[in-house]
Amino acid sequence: MDTKINIAIDGHSSCGKGTLAKNIAKELGYLFIDSGAMYRAVTLYLLNEGISLEELNDDPAILGNIKIDFVLNPEKKFFETYLNQVNVEHEIRNMRVSKYVSPVSTLKVVRDFLVKKQQEIGQNKGVVMDGRDIGSVVFPDAELKLFITASLKERTLRRFSDLKNVSMEEIERNLDQRDYDDSNREENPLVQSKDAILIDNTNLSKKEQLELILGYCNKVILG
Repeated sequence: MDTKINIAIDGHSSCGKGTLAKNIAKELGYLFIDSGAMYRAVTLYLLNEGISLEELNDDPAILGNIKIDFVLNPEKKFFETYLNQVNVEHEIRNMRVSKYVSPVSTLKVVRDFLVKKQQEIGQNKGVVMDGRDIGSVVFPDAELKLFITASLKERTLRRFSDLKNVSMEEIERNLDQRDYDDSNREENPLVQSKDAILIDNTNLSKKEQLELILGYCNKVILG
């Protein structure tokens, strides 16, 4: 396929956006970018360096010390997140980071910093990016926009299967709070773009969802 498009995938936490985006990118031969991983990487850096949100807000130049890359893992066949040349793909997924990523992502200085980087990545097309504000802010002109959701109960079960030593109650509280924070933050809140296709995958298998969305992708690509 010669025609390349940008695909924006937004939605709630733990609804499978990342896995879906990876699989779409793999099928189409596109570049997958996990924007949520970028916010998690910034959060991890702040936690490790003991930098408060107030300090960062007062001195945005701190962000200049952060370099985020996505490096292809040839065995797993997907891009992993590197923070200042260190693979942090697993570390950014733990509850330590999950508890603080929402307040970090509400900061205008952080969002401006990362949105600029994300838009630079998408200039040449052929990008699949997932997050909270991809279709509304990062790629408002994306040729295909998707909004993914699932019930809170289902998302809690999925997250629980990925984590250890964390109760379902704690996970559900975390997801519920993140839903509220994402939808009510002042800077670029989570919204479904008017031209986005809504997909509720509560009762869809990964294969069913992928086949459904690849149909939408091919329809747009082929015109």
